[in-house]
This record gives sequence, C-alpha cells and structure tokens, in this order.
Amino acid sequence: MKFMKLGSRPDTFYTAEAVRSVSSEVSSDLIIQVKGSRYLLHKFPLLSKCLRLQRLCSESPETSQHQIIQLPDFPGGIEAFELCAKFCYGITITLSAYNIVSARCAAEYLQMTEDVEKGNLAYKLEVFFNSCILHGWKDSIVTLQSTKAFPLWSEDLGITSRCIEAIASKVLTHPSKVSLSHSHSRRVRDDISCNGAESQRHRPTTKGWWAEDMAELGIDLYWRTMIAIKSGGKIPSNLIGEALQIYASRSLPNISRQIKAKKEAASDSDSDSAGEVTSKHRLLLESIVSLLPSEKGAVSCSFLLKLLKAANILNASSSSKMELARRVALQLEEARVSDLLIPSVSYSSDSLYDVDIVMIILEQFMLQGQSPPTSPQRSKLGFEGRRRSRSAENIDFEFQENRRSSSASHSSKLKVAKIVDGYLKEIARDKTLPLSKFIAIAETIPDFSRHDHDDLYRAIDIYLKAHPDLNKSERKKLCRVLDCKKLSVEACMHAAQNEKLPLRVVVQVLFFEQARAATAGGKVTELPSNIKALLASHNIDPSRPPGPLSTTTSIQADDQWSVSGLKSPKSRISTLRMKLAEDDDLDENDMHTDGMGRPSKFKAFCALPARPKKMFSKLLSINRSGSEKN
Repeated sequence: MKFMKLGSRPDTFYTAEAVRSVSSEVSSDLIIQVKGSRYLLHKFPLLSKCLRLQRLCSESPETSQHQIIQLPDFPGGIEAFELCAKFCYGITITLSAYNIVSARCAAEYLQMTEDVEKGNLAYKLEVFFNSCILHGWKDSIVTLQSTKAFPLWSEDLGITSRCIEAIASKVLTHPSKVSLSHSHSRRVRDDISCNGAESQRHRPTTKGWWAEDMAELGIDLYWRTMIAIKSGGKIPSNLIGEALQIYASRSLPNISRQIKAKKEAASDSDSDSAGEVTSKHRLLLESIVSLLPSEKGAVSCSFLLKLLKAANILNASSSSKMELARRVALQLEEARVSDLLIPSVSYSSDSLYDVDIVMIILEQFMLQGQSPPTSPQRSKLGFEGRRRSRSAENIDFEFQENRRSSSASHSSKLKVAKIVDGYLKEIARDKTLPLSKFIAIAETIPDFSRHDHDDLYRAIDIYLKAHPDLNKSERKKLCRVLDCKKLSVEACMHAAQNEKLPLRVVVQVLFFEQARAATAGGKVTELPSNIKALLASHNIDPSRPPGPLSTTTSIQADDQWSVSGLKSPKSRISTLRMKLAEDDDLDENDMHTDGMGRPSKFKAFCALPARPKKMFSKLLSINRSGSEKN
C-alpha cells in the first residue's frame, strides 16, 4: 500500500495528568478540548495554518494565561486532531489509505487551505489522494471503506465518488494493468503451485479477481460501486452474479439461525436492538436483489432460493419476494428439493414450510415458455408453383426456432415434475399441512409432464400416514390426482395392499395391474387379504365361481378373456359397478356433472368399454382359482 510522510521533527507529544502537551522551551498559551480530551499547545504554529482556529481565538475572550477553544464536533476525533497539530509543529506524520479520509476531513474542518499558507495540509492530502491512493486497487478499497465513518464530509469533499469511479474503472480494465490486492496475489500463487502455470482453474479466478476484495465494503458503498460497474457494460452477467453470491455469503451467514436465536432470546429491553438488526439485514438483502442481473442463468437457482428463504425470514418487501420467485421460475429445473423447503414464518399458520411461495413459483414457471403453434400458418395465396420467397424462408426459420424452444420447455417441465413430486414427499410429513394446499401443488404440474406417478403415489401415501384423521371424502379427493395407469409394478403391489387408500383406488390399481400382467403374459397375483375383506364388506365375493360362459358370444383371438355373464344384470362386473357407484362421492361439492346433471366423471369410469370389462372379469376369475389352490 502507498504511504506518505510529512515533517522532519521527532514526535515530542506527551501525556501528563490526562493532558496532552508538546515539549517546548516556550510556554503554552492555548488549550483545545476535543472529544473530552485536553491539549496544551501554542497559538503561533496552529493559528498560522488553521483559519478556523484564528476565527475562534478572535471571538473567544482571553484569560490571564491560557485561551480555551472547544471543538466538540471535530471529525476523526483526537487521532485526526493530533495528526493536524503535529503537521503544524513540523513533526513527522505518516499518511496512508487507512487515515487519509479522517485527516482530510480534519484539515477541511480546521480550514488548513492554501488561502492560509502555501503547501498546507489540505493541498498535500489532495495530491497524495489523486496521485497515489486512486491509482492503487487495495488503497481505493480501503479508503472507500473508511468513508463510512464520515459519510457527509466524504460526500462533500468528493472522496466517496472518486473512489467509486476509480474502483469501477479498474474492474473494467484488464487485471494485468491493475495492482492486485495481497490476498488475491496469494491465491494466484497457491493456485499456480498446485495446478501449474497453465492451470485452467486460474482463468475464471482472474476474470473475477475483484469480487472478494469488494465484498469488504458496506452495503451502501457496495451497491453504488456495483451500479457503476454494471453501467460500464463490459462485465459479463455471470461474473456479476458470482460477485453478488460472494458478497451475500459474507453478509448473510446463517441468517435463519441468527434471527431465530434473537427471537428466542429477545426481551422487552432488547427487542428494539433485535428489530434494528433485522431491518439492517432486510435492507442488505433487498439491495442484493436489486443488483441481480436480468439475464437468465447469471446466478444459480440454488442461490436465488437461498435469497428467497432469507427474504421470508426477514419479512422483505413483496416486490423483492415476487422478483425472486419470478427469477427462480425461469430456471426451476435446476432447483433441488432441499432448496424449495422454505421455512414458514407466518404467525397465522403452524405449517413448517411456506407452500404459498412455492405455488407462486410454479405458477410463474407454467406461465413462461408456452408452446408455440405446431405448424406454420399457410399463406392464403398459392405459392406452390413459384420460388420460395425470403418471407417464407423466414417463416420456416422462425418455426424451427419455435419448435426448439417448445422442446426445451417440455424437457424442463419433465424435470420440474420430478422436483415437485420430491417436494410433495417432503411436505407431506407436515401434520399441519392443509389438504387443499397439497392437492394444489400436485395439480399445478400438467399430466403429460409426469411419465410415471410412482413418486406422486409415495407422496400421497406419506400424507395419508401423517394425517390419519382424514375422512372418506378427503381421501378420495386426495387420490383423484393419481393416475393408476402410470404406476409401476412395484407401486401397484404396494398400493394393492395399502389399507389407507379408498376402495375405488385399490380396485383401479388391481384392474390395471392385472390387465398389464395378463397382456404381457405374466403371472397374476392373488388378492391381498385386506382387499378381500374390503370387497366382502361391499358384498363382493372374489372367491365365488363365475357364471357359465355364454356360448352365443363370439370373441376375437386377442380378446380371449373370461366374460361370464356379461349380459346378465346380476353379473359380477355389474355388481362391482353398482357397489362402486354406492362408494363414490355423490355429494354436490365433490361431483362434476355434465350438461344433463349426471356425474360425468364417475360415469366415464363406470362405462368401461367391452375389452376392459372382459379383462376385469378375467381378473376376478383368476383370483378365485388362486384362492382355491391356497
């Protein structure tokens, strides 16, 4: 770091009986009080360089021996005053980036300008500041950081703005032309020693060489400096994002633990201080959010979700939360389930996680990336026999681009569906999670985005175990989001023995599982005992032998299933349909009717086509024979 020495005389200041004095053959005639400290000095060396002291001495009455001057609001305190006093006496002083701001403010306060004497302290400090401090990287950072102790003075003297401009210009300059900080130089040496001079890891470090040193700044100065850097337009957005992540990791460490500990330990006496700390962190967080680059992928989705967690804990503004939710939605396919588990801080709800903010993220995700038309619009004029015009080529090009974007959007929806199902498995353990919110999250993902429903089934099973008090209607409503056709064999085997599932779902699972096994030529399994009991409670006896096969019904070769008594109103499939009709939700709240007032959803399920009816009849017949063998 750069430094400057002024004066040549040795230091002769000493302390006696709590009074600072200077060794001299001439008796002192001036007492100056600064911040509770007393200085016993001489008028001549001080008044010859300080215009303010001249005016104060002329205005204050003289006593018999010493004239007393009060300087209660002196900037920089006793250290800065003593520096100025030693300069007046010609005593050697050392100036650097650490004390130049306080010395410059003190010199301005005492009016140590060129109007009083040529080569005065204010002039020498300005020369040192412009020629040395602003040319060094670390000197500029340290000087800017020290301005926070004298914000008004630093602004009036232009120290803050000049430091920010110097730092921004160095960031926009190639690092080879900048005197790097000691810490960065050490990191470069360590990297080269471990990985060689041609290390690939050294390259990205060089690009963002400025981020860690700038993280030492306070949020106000950091925000202004980052604005100046971004306005230059030369720094890639990903480097801006990395710098913000470094700054946030230093400024917001374990914010959730800190706030929780403060709330638990807070009493009436220190509640104000805890609120002040929270307000400080909130301002810091909102400032970081305002600096986020607009480009997608400039920061990781994990980092955005960490900011969103902090915003929730700190009760940040709604605009900041919505901005973060929108940005998370743009790259939601990169998220991890653990990042989405945002703690709930609402006093009106006992839920462990903030499901509402995740709902907003999913809604934002579904709004962006809408699929384009599947084919380009044909021109109304006939151009088949003519050469293709440039506009037609443009249409084709745009169509291809739209198809690419549509494909990417579909791929991201598949990834997000997996993430959401994993998220549902985690929040399902929360005993205070309302059923409506669980269903809302599950239904946000379109059906085509889930290739299978195994994870969704596991989430439903976890929710049923964590909420044993659900009634029959609620369990049915929960299971409506499940598509039994998309369950794997293992999931079907588990669901067939799950006593917590509604009977209707179990029968659906058994039907599709047995139909799949029979189609594949596999061996069908016997009905579990608990399912037999459920069927028996509905007067359905799976062990009863089927009726005689109708000899008048002709069946195709690929449809050779048992179709006993299909034409009889007392057949097993008819009985099962009637029992399922009795078991179905018939209240108006859970029923979707068609135009004629009939329960269209249930009717669609019961009105099975001929082939599924035969398959289901075969299911009951095979299971009966299996039970007889046992």
